[in-house]
Amino acid sequence: MTGARLPESGDDGPTAELMRARRSGELSALDRLLLHSPPVAEGWNALLGALRGATTLPADLRELVVLRVAVLNDADFEWVSHEPIARRAGLAELQLQVLRRPDAVGEPVWTPVQAAVLAFTDASTRDVVVPDEVFVGVRTHLDDRQVVELTVLVGGYAMVSRFLVALAVPPPEGEVAG
Repeated sequence: MTGARLPESGDDGPTAELMRARRSGELSALDRLLLHSPPVAEGWNALLGALRGATTLPADLRELVVLRVAVLNDADFEWVSHEPIARRAGLAELQLQVLRRPDAVGEPVWTPVQAAVLAFTDASTRDVVVPDEVFVGVRTHLDDRQVVELTVLVGGYAMVSRFLVALAVPPPEGEVAG
């Protein structure tokens, strides 16, 4: 048992191997829960693998989005897993502290592109509808591909956080690879 609302699944089979390959050989509690449904786990693995490793968004923006979604959806697992990655991507201690506050968007610790991405993440996560002025702010900094990647990144990590929170998956001891 993981402490989650469901027991962990077995960790063998072709889908588990695909997940291990993306995660440098280790499966997380999240993975073991997903493996109750191999087709869902396989699709999840492909989508999250693309979001984590095949987009053109800079790493600091990607991790800013992941951590903000974690905060907005109270997903401790997501925060604990990604905070070390965010630090390596260049987010500073003060930025990480501010990111946890409800009014993080308006704080003067962000670059213009970070502020625009943060406003987009907040609007999309909180209200789903992204106001025109927020969208224009993102378009000032991102090309068409990056806007698509940002939008799917916000939605993808909203999915992750909702899964983790609904199944009460406890935070890991530290970073979860891949």
